[in-house]
Amino acid sequence: QAQNFSNKPVRIIVGLVAGGATDVTARMIAQKLTDSLHTNVYVENKPGAAFEPALRELTNAPADGHTLFMISASVVVTQPFHKDYPFDLAKMTPVTEVSNGPFILVSRKTAPFKTVGDLVAFGKASPGKLTFGSGGGAGSSLYLAAELLRLRSGISIVNVPYKGAAASLTDLRGSHIDAMFDAMPVEVGQVKGGNVVGLAVTSAKRSAALPDVPTMLESGYKDFVVSNYFGLLAAPGTPPAIAKKLRDEVAKAVAMPDVVAEFKKQGMEPVGSEPEQFGKMIKSELALWTKVIQDAGIKPQ
Repeated sequence: QAQNFSNKPVRIIVGLVAGGATDVTARMIAQKLTDSLHTNVYVENKPGAAFEPALRELTNAPADGHTLFMISASVVVTQPFHKDYPFDLAKMTPVTEVSNGPFILVSRKTAPFKTVGDLVAFGKASPGKLTFGSGGGAGSSLYLAAELLRLRSGISIVNVPYKGAAASLTDLRGSHIDAMFDAMPVEVGQVKGGNVVGLAVTSAKRSAALPDVPTMLESGYKDFVVSNYFGLLAAPGTPPAIAKKLRDEVAKAVAMPDVVAEFKKQGMEPVGSEPEQFGKMIKSELALWTKVIQDAGIKPQ
């Protein structure tokens, strides 16, 4: 069974509505797996509070590799944010990290600051005036990235939660808020189009998609490297051979020239890590954000 998936369809659950970066990535991978596994691989959107409907669907599924969950950084930060969270991502079966890239800090084009240094100076000079939009609401990865900047810089910010990044971007473009962290697939076109100003990316090196935008490290924040990523989990107890087979097929998919080109356009890089590597990464991310949440004193709203 580890070698043959053609006996029934494979579904990839996405815990968000269709159209976002997680959904787009899942559909791209589903198309490639449909060809390589010789079965129908399809995406099912299961949005809901704190990704619980999606995780419930995964944990209740047979451990046969035919039900997968496409996670992002936002899914991982949700667990440490809720002390009574009913699921443990570390107990799911890791398959592979699909792609990885930075978040990007952007500001409204009418803002009086064009660099991170300028933004921090503005925040210190005008306490309570600097507004950040956080797509996904309080506790999302975008919200926590803003809180991490607050911790690292000592500035005062007003962190405004939004249900989704699209709504916060609309308000940023309308100059109703000053700045926000967002995913590269969304913001590359916005920055290139002059709709927003790219202040910094959160990777260790500059993004090839926006080479003129500096990193947070270059902006003076040595311990500000934050990854945005997408990856696949299988149900708890899925045999290692099945997880490995799926990983190998995804690794082939993300190495295809058209997929590489699409990721590059989005400011993301293909990964295709081994299941063990991805499992270690998830545990490391859970530890990082648990500390940020504790240090920032963030409580669920």
